Amino acid sequence: MRFALMTKDKPGALQVRKDNREAHLAYIAETGVVEMAGPLLDGDGQMCGSLIVLDVEDAAAAQTWADNDPYAKAGLFSDVTLTAWKKVIG
Repeated sequence: MRFALMTKDKPGALQVRKDNREAHLAYIAETGVVEMAGPLLDGDGQMCGSLIVLDVEDAAAAQTWADNDPYAKAGLFSDVTLTAWKKVIG
């Protein structure tokens, strides 16, 4: 199943994102369940959130992945949405 994980960073948390980016990218690589991902950008082109498409067994696996993301563990996010997603195009 695919799940879309959308997050918004806490205001003023760009440095937290930068400080944990390497660990976040390593987590993506080692878990092998991320189909596509990238940062959301604010009006100034700065990273301010994430969109990650996970290909996992079920909602519990998606939630576990999201909870163990180094960004989440660092307290980066003000808002997190995890929703089942069906790929139609692309």
